[in-house]
Formats: sequence, structure tokens, C-alpha cells
Amino acid sequence: MKPRSQKILARPEWSKMRALYKSMGYSDYDLERPLIGIANSWNRVVPGHYNLRRVSEYVQQGIRQAGGTPVEFGVIAACDGLANGHDGMHYILPSRDLIANDIEIMIQAHRLDAVVLLGSCDKIVPGMLMAAARLDLPAILVVGGPMAGGCEFDGRPSDTTSLVEAMGMLSRGKISEEELYRLEDAVAPTCGSCSFLGTANTMCCLAEGLGLSLPGSATIPAYFADRLRAAQEAGRRIVAMVEEDLTARQIITPASLANAMRLSSAIGGSTNTVLHLPAVAYEAGFELSMADIQRLAKETPHLAKMNPAAPQNLGDFHAAGGVPAVLKRLLPLLDGNTLTVTGQTLAQNLASVQIQEHPMLRGLDDPWEVGGGLAVLRGNLAPRTGITKPAAIKPEMRVFKGKARCFDCEEEANQAILADQVGPGEVVVIRYEGPKGGPGMREMYKAMKLLYGKGLALSTAVVTDGRFSGTNNGCFVGHVSPEAAEGGPLALVADGDQITIDIPAGRLHLAVSDEELARRKAAWQAPPRKFTSGYLAVYARLASSADQGAVIRHRD
Repeated sequence: MKPRSQKILARPEWSKMRALYKSMGYSDYDLERPLIGIANSWNRVVPGHYNLRRVSEYVQQGIRQAGGTPVEFGVIAACDGLANGHDGMHYILPSRDLIANDIEIMIQAHRLDAVVLLGSCDKIVPGMLMAAARLDLPAILVVGGPMAGGCEFDGRPSDTTSLVEAMGMLSRGKISEEELYRLEDAVAPTCGSCSFLGTANTMCCLAEGLGLSLPGSATIPAYFADRLRAAQEAGRRIVAMVEEDLTARQIITPASLANAMRLSSAIGGSTNTVLHLPAVAYEAGFELSMADIQRLAKETPHLAKMNPAAPQNLGDFHAAGGVPAVLKRLLPLLDGNTLTVTGQTLAQNLASVQIQEHPMLRGLDDPWEVGGGLAVLRGNLAPRTGITKPAAIKPEMRVFKGKARCFDCEEEANQAILADQVGPGEVVVIRYEGPKGGPGMREMYKAMKLLYGKGLALSTAVVTDGRFSGTNNGCFVGHVSPEAAEGGPLALVADGDQITIDIPAGRLHLAVSDEELARRKAAWQAPPRKFTSGYLAVYARLASSADQGAVIRHRD
């Protein structure tokens, strides 16, 4: 089939278009070949994207080698780590949908034939997957790879989040400022996505499991030469996908998204998975429901342990075989007939993978645990959903009862923890941080890390309508819906109410009678909107609930 770009480059009627390309140095030879968009989210702000300019050079080489013409454009990318703990975090989740829109506009406005998506981090990768599903053109994701792990701290390898734990330790005199500043220089020795299994690396792994990245490419460290060779191969492969008319929706299907969800559970992936995979499904025209997620998570064993569930980081996981090593073990539970960017099925891609014994990895007959990768909780405090990650929670903390300590924003909670106003036996309730109420569903990562640093990780819990980082540990439940801003039960909790978190039973319960909750609901008033103009005001009006992916809905 003739590439669609040729329809607006045909002579003589479209000579003006050719002239515009020629003004930038493109030749007649270039314009006769498929035009391959490169959606490059490189910038000098985000460590995980810092190497993407170099990666893009190799993608372009591959495209030219295979007979295509690369056409590169920029895409926004914001860093969760740099936005964490302040007002900047309001923008992070909403940026996901903006990225999808951005890529759609550039590809469709210029009638490009295919797209290579260059991204690495938390909301950029899912935004790009959403764009691929929406466009349904040949598409392939190339990631920048994880950074190297840091020095040892508190008995385990450090990462960037160790500094927040260290702040809690500093406040109680466990370490000195000088020790903290030395740590600052040693936790992130290279660029790349953060070294732990947070949302960034989880989504990179899931993109590979989904079939939209080359096999074995998700975990190649940012500083490895293999990262550049994989980029070049992706460039060659995208041209072949144009020739084969292999488009994104042939790859992104209900079966492949179920595979990705199982992979997330098998590696103990970020809880943000339950926001992003339903959003990708929405763009592809079908639903991945919370019931589907609950079933898949409950059935799937935890096979690969890494930070925050274990000391090992992504570099160790790559050395152990990476995503293919887990998929091969998991294959009996997967649909091996799903198509991938290689043009082959998942099972065909895995045929040559040999299972090697490794301390990080287990098999289906000897998992770390079953159903521990993710858990969906419900109850009178979370009628629709509450999400947690048992793999990151010590077994003795998976059932927790405590008295509520309520805060109406993240900052209030963080200040109280630092001021020693939160104690053992309390459940820190952080509300009005959902998709609409936040707006933007900020991560309550800092509160969890401060509790760890204060020595309270095994005696407190956090419940919120906000999110959590993939690196959080301790007892936590996020994504509570309906959210407080919509009058959900979380808005009705009072200080001193008893809350029960029972992860094995899938239950989140508030020990308050229905009659008392009805009385409180009658007296409740919705708070005023925090943002009345700008993009956040738009997002607050249009965002769906957390249990529906917090996506901006654009279909009736």
C-alpha cells in the first residue's frame, strides 16, 4: 500500500508541501520514501530522557538503513521526581493525556506514515502508548533505559527516594546533614529512568510485554551500548511495519493488555498500572475494567523481586534476563498468540529464550507469592476501588487497624509527620487529592517516605484518593474512589474513626454506622475548586474517576 504521506507530496498539485520540506534540506529522494515520525521527549530537565537525543540518532540511522525518512519532533516530558512534594505534582498525571494529544496532532497534521515513540518516564510512556492506540498507525516504543543504582544506604542500595527517607532520619538525629549531602552525590550516578521498579520502569516493561517494544529492550541500562543498537533496530523495524501495514491496534488488544497486566503482577509493578492500562484500552476502543484487573492480579504469581520489594534494581533485573525471562516463565498464563512489533507472536518471540536459574526470579511452581503484585480493595470506605501493592508491604502489615488522622492535602500531612504529630497506630488519611479534587491525583510518596524515615513504617498506614510512587513501601492504599471531592466516603472520615485495612480479604472498612455516615454526608459541602483557569481547570472538569483510568474522556 502506498504510504499516506505520498498523497500530500505528489507532484504537481502538492509541490508547495515539497518546497516546505526542501527548505529544511530534504531531497526528492527523501520525499519518495515513507516519512517516519520520531516523537522525541528529550530534554535537559528529566534524567530519564537526557540520553534520548543520542538514542534518536540511532533510530534515525535505522530508519534510513531500511529505506525510510525520519521526521523528528519534540514532545513534552515532566519529571515525577522533580515535581514531587509540591504544587508541580498537580500537573504530572494530566500531562499524560496532553502527551497523547500532542503526538496525535503532530502525526495527523503532517500525515506521517508511522511513529517511533521515544520516552522513558512515568507519564510519558503511557501517554505515548495512548497515542499509539488512538492513531492506529505503525508504532514502536523505544525507551532510554534505567540509570545505575546508587551507593549503599540503610543496609541496601540507594536511589533518589532514599534522600526523602534520609530527611526523616535527619529530623530525629539518626544521620547528620553532612551524611545527607554525601548521599545526595551518590544516589543517582548516571542519567536514565530511576533505578528502582517505579512507574517509569514498570511501564517500560509493560510496553515490551504488550508487544509495542522490541523483545529484551525495556531494561537495557541507559549507559549501555546495547541501548543504541536496540534503537537502531527499532528504526529498521518501523519501516518494515509500514510495508507490512502492521498497526498499533493489531498489537494493542484485550488479550495483549491482559498479558501486560499479568506481567505487572509478576514483577510487582507500580500501582499506577491500574491507571495507565485502562487508559490505553480506552484509546484502543475497549475496556479493561477494575474487575478484570482484580481477577488478573489475584491469579498471577509474583515471580521477580526487585526494589522496593527487594534490594536488587533494574540493572540486576536486566542481568537476570529482564522481561523475556519473566514472560517465558509466565507463558502458560499468557495468550501467546498476541502479535508484537517484530511481526511475530509473543510465543514465537519467546521460543528461543532459555530459562536460567537466578536468585531474583522464581517459576510458576515456586513463586514468591500468588496474587501479591497488586490488590484491589473495596468496602464502605472505598465502594469502587482502593489499590495497594502487597509485594511492597511486609506480611505482618497486610492487616492493619488504626485510628484516622485526617488531612485535606499532602502538604498538611507531610508537615505533621515532620513535626512528630503522627504516631504509632494511626492511619494517615490524605484526601481531596484525587483526579478532580487535587486536581491531578498527586503522589503521596513523600508522606510514606517520611514515615519510614521517622521509624513509623511498621506502625502506621496511609489511605488516600491520591496515588503512590512505584517505590513506596509500608502499608498504603491509594486510588480510593469515589474520591473525596465527589463526596466519596473518604470526605466523611473524622479524626479518631477506626479504619481497617485487610489486604488478604480485599477490604477497606470504616467503623462508622451507615446512619452516621448519612448524617455526615448531609452536612458535607464540596470544597471550592483549587484551579479555575489553565490546563488543571480543564483536567479537573473532564477527568474520569481513578477506577476508570483518570483519563480525559473524548468519546460519547
